[in-house]
Amino acid sequence: MPFAKDSTPAFSMKPDESEPLRRIVNATRCSCIGLVHAWRTQAALRYEIYVLLVLVPSAWIVGKSALERALLIASWLMVIIVELINSAIETVVDRIGSEHHVLSGHAKDLGSAAVFCAIGLAAMLWLFLCLS
Repeated sequence: MPFAKDSTPAFSMKPDESEPLRRIVNATRCSCIGLVHAWRTQAALRYEIYVLLVLVPSAWIVGKSALERALLIASWLMVIIVELINSAIETVVDRIGSEHHVLSGHAKDLGSAAVFCAIGLAAMLWLFLCLS
């Protein structure tokens, strides 16, 4: 993301912007910058996207209906969403300070636990639908 000299984004959304289309364009731009940054810096996210590339065609084979296919794909997209949130939490904690603090450790552990639970949920859904 381009930053001004004071470390603020060079194109941030201003609260007084009233043009809806401009706000959508700015939000989309910020989202794309975030996704590119996550791809470049988060190995776990890259691995999860590689898994998604395998699971999408697999969902067409395993799923018996459009709803089942959508659930199978969405379950792994949820893992990616939770991973992005976890990465955001870790970034904020790292920004606050590099010294060890118990609460910082808890925040990172909770984010990691959320990813673990999302993976478990996706795995259970895949298992149930594969066995049915």
